[in-house]
Amino acid sequence: MAQQTDDLPLMANTSHILVKHYALDLDVCFESQTISGNIVLFLQPNTCHESEKAGNPCHSQVGIACGDSVQESGIPHSSKSLLQSSIKDSNSCPIGERDTSEKYGCHGNKKQTSGITSSENGCDRGNHGSGDFVLVLDCCDLSVLKVEEVDVTGVPEKCMTSMLPSCESEQQVTHSHQIPPELVSLPASRWKEQLSYYMQCSRASGCGELNFSTDTWSLQISKCGVNTPSNFPSVVRIWYKTTANGRSVKWTKDQSGRPCVFTFGSPINNRALFPCQEPPMAMSTWDATVRTHSSSIVLMSGENFAAPNYCSQGICSWFYYVTMPMPASTFTIAVGSWTEVKNSPSTAFESCQLSRIMPLNMDKKRSSEQECRHLECPCRYKSLEAYSQICIPHRVFAPDVLKDQCKEMMISVLSRCLEAAYSVLGTHPFSRLDILIVPSNFSSLGMASPHIIYLTQSVLSGRNQLCISRVCHEIAHAWFGLAIGAHDWTEEWISEGFATHLEDVFLANVLKLSEEESKEHQDLKALLRWRRLNDEISNSQEELQILRPQGESTGEVSESGSTMVRHGLNADKTFMQVHYLKGYFLLRYLANTIGADTYFSFLRRFVNQFHGQLILSQDFLHMLLETVPEHLKHDLSLDAIYQIWLDPPGMPQPLLEESQTWTGNGLVQQVKQEVSKWIRLNQRNKRGGTGRKRKRGEEFDEKIVPDQLVLLLDLLLEEKTLCAKTLQCLKKTYSLQEQDAEIRHRWCELVIKHKYIASYKDVETFLLQDQAMGVYLYGELMVNEDARQQELAHRCFAAVRDQMDVSCVKVVGEMLF
Repeated sequence: MAQQTDDLPLMANTSHILVKHYALDLDVCFESQTISGNIVLFLQPNTCHESEKAGNPCHSQVGIACGDSVQESGIPHSSKSLLQSSIKDSNSCPIGERDTSEKYGCHGNKKQTSGITSSENGCDRGNHGSGDFVLVLDCCDLSVLKVEEVDVTGVPEKCMTSMLPSCESEQQVTHSHQIPPELVSLPASRWKEQLSYYMQCSRASGCGELNFSTDTWSLQISKCGVNTPSNFPSVVRIWYKTTANGRSVKWTKDQSGRPCVFTFGSPINNRALFPCQEPPMAMSTWDATVRTHSSSIVLMSGENFAAPNYCSQGICSWFYYVTMPMPASTFTIAVGSWTEVKNSPSTAFESCQLSRIMPLNMDKKRSSEQECRHLECPCRYKSLEAYSQICIPHRVFAPDVLKDQCKEMMISVLSRCLEAAYSVLGTHPFSRLDILIVPSNFSSLGMASPHIIYLTQSVLSGRNQLCISRVCHEIAHAWFGLAIGAHDWTEEWISEGFATHLEDVFLANVLKLSEEESKEHQDLKALLRWRRLNDEISNSQEELQILRPQGESTGEVSESGSTMVRHGLNADKTFMQVHYLKGYFLLRYLANTIGADTYFSFLRRFVNQFHGQLILSQDFLHMLLETVPEHLKHDLSLDAIYQIWLDPPGMPQPLLEESQTWTGNGLVQQVKQEVSKWIRLNQRNKRGGTGRKRKRGEEFDEKIVPDQLVLLLDLLLEEKTLCAKTLQCLKKTYSLQEQDAEIRHRWCELVIKHKYIASYKDVETFLLQDQAMGVYLYGELMVNEDARQQELAHRCFAAVRDQMDVSCVKVVGEMLF
C-alpha cells in the first residue's frame, strides 16, 4: 500500500537492533523553554530477525518469563516476531517503591557540548552491504549536539563481576566495550542490580565520537569500520536539546498562571522529546533523572513515588524508573507547580495501603500457578501481594486554583474506580497511579500512560458522572493500551474500544447500580454513542472509518523493521471517535452474543495470558472463539467479524438492528416525554403564550440523569426552530451553564443554531475553558454565516491559538479561513 502524505513514518530499524533500556539525564529550563541533556541507549542486536531470515526458527523472543514455560498456543501472533526486553535484578541496591536516595539525584555530565553538527564522512549508510551499519532512530524537532560511544570498562569492576556467574572471566568483563549478555538477562528477582548497573554505565565517560546525521524523521548513527549490528557499540550516549517548534511537548501556563511543560499525546509521540525507537514492538525499560527549579514538581511514567533531591542554586532533581518493558511512546513527563490534592492529613497512598488489601490467604495457589507469556521482568501477576491489592496507591495533582474542585469531584471516587476495575479484570498491572489535571489547552478529555493519567479540567464540572466515566476509561487503559498493547497502531480499537466498553461496566460498579439499572443506563449510553457514530460516518472519509485499515497486511513491517502508521498525521482523525465507538459496539455485540458472564470471565483469562504483550485483532478473536462453548457462539466466526466489523467502512448491520431496540428503554422513553413537553411549550411561545398557561401535568423533570439530559438536548437540536423564550426556560430549568462539559457542549450547539444572543457568553466560555471539546463548535459558528457568530469564533481562536496543539490549530484554521 503506497504511503500517503498523512501517514506517520516509523523509521527505526528494529529488525536489526533493539534498545533494551533508555537512561535519560535532563535539565528542564522554563526561561529558555528547552529540555536539554543526554540519553544513553543500551543496545542489543535483534538476533531473532537474523535467525529467521536464515530460515532458522528463533525461540529467544518467546522465552520463559516469571519462571514459567511457554506453550506455543499462548504466544500472540505479534509476539512470534518480537524481541522484548528481559529486565531486572536483585536486592543489594537500595531502590524501592518510594526510594529516591541522594546518590541517584544529581549525576551526569553537566558540561554541555555545543557547536557540533552532524558528522560528514565517506562511510556508507547501508545496513548490510560492504559499508558501515547504521543505527536508525525516530527523531524530529531535536538539536542533536554529539553522539558518542560509552566506555563500559569505566564501570567499577565490583559492580560488573558481582552480577556475573562465578565462571565468567574477569578479563572478558573489564576489557570489552560490549555489555556482557549475562548482565541484560538477569532473572527478574535481580532487577535492582540491573537497574544499578544501567545507572553506573550511563554515567561512564565516552570513548569516541560516532558519526551521525539527521533528516526530517530520523537520526542515523554509525561507526566507521563496523558493518554489522552485532559489532555495533552496545552503549551509546546522545547529547541533544529540544527546539522551540518541538511537537512532543507543550510549554504553557497552568490554570493558576504558572509555567509548566508536559508531553501531550502528540501524533508524533516522543520523538521530539528524545531519539528513540518508535515502532511499538521495540519495548524497553527506562530510568530518568530530571533537574528543574525547586518550585516545580516532576511527574513521570515511573514505578516509584519520586521525591526531590536538592542540588544547588534552587535546583532539584527527580529520579524515576520503569522495569516493565514498554514502547517509548508511552513515556510521559509533566513539570510544573502542581499541588497535591489530599482529602485528609493522611495521604491517599497511606489510606489505600491500609484499607484496600484483601487477605493474602484467599487464593494462595492462584499467583504461584499464574503463567506469564511475556519475557522475564518483575511481574505483578506473579505477586500474591499485587493480586490481593484491590486498590493501588494513588495521588492527585492539580493547579492550586482547581484544588477544591478536585477534592470535591475526584478524591472521593478515585479509589472506588480502581476497586471497580479490579473487580472486573483482577490484578492491577501497575503498582501506583498519579492523576494530573493538565492545562485547558490539552486536546482531549484524558490520556493514560504507565503510572500516570492526564485529565482535562472539563471533567471537574457539573455532577460527577462525567468525571467518574472518564477516570474509569483511563484506568481501563492500564490493561488495554498499556499492559496489553496493539502490535499495529492502526488497530487503535484494541485500546480505545476496550476502554470505552469497560468504562460503562466500571461505572455501574462505582454507582452500585442493580443489574436492571445497569442495563438501562448502558442501553441509553449505547444510543448516545450510536447517534455520535452515525453522525461521524455521515461526515467523514470512508477510509477513516475502518478499524483494520491495513487489512491482511496489519502488523507487517519492512525488512529493516520500519513501518508507517496509516493516517497517523491526519489532523481530522485526531478528533474522530470511530475507532472508539465501532470497537465499543463490536465488544458489546460479542458480550451480548455469548452472554456477559461468559464474556467477562473470558476477558479476565485473556488479560492473565496476554499481559505484557502486543497483540493484533486476531489474537483476541482467536482465543475468544476457541474458548467459548460452541452452543454460545451463535454462528460467530473470525471471517464474519472481519467482514462485518473490522474491514469495511460504514455502520455494521448488527448494530443497525440492535439500535431499533433502544427506543423502548425506560430512560429513553422518559426523555422523549420531556422533549414532547418542550416542543409543546415552544409552540405556545411562538404563538405568544405565557408560562402561566402550562398544564400542571407538563411540569418538567429537573432531576433527570446527565446522560438523559444529553439525549434531550440532542433531540431538541433536531427541531427546526426554538424561540428565545423556550431557550431561556430550558437553560433555567436545568441550570445548563453549571452542568458537565458534555451537556454544555449540546447547549452551545443549541445557542449557535438558534442564534440565541443572550447566551453567546456561554459559547465563549466553553471555547476558552473546554478546548478539548470545543473544536467543532468553531465550524458551527462559521456555517451559519452570521457576522456576530463569526466574530466570536475569530476572537476566541485568537485568544487560544498560540497555546493550542498543532492538530487543533490546523482543523480550526481550516474552518475559519
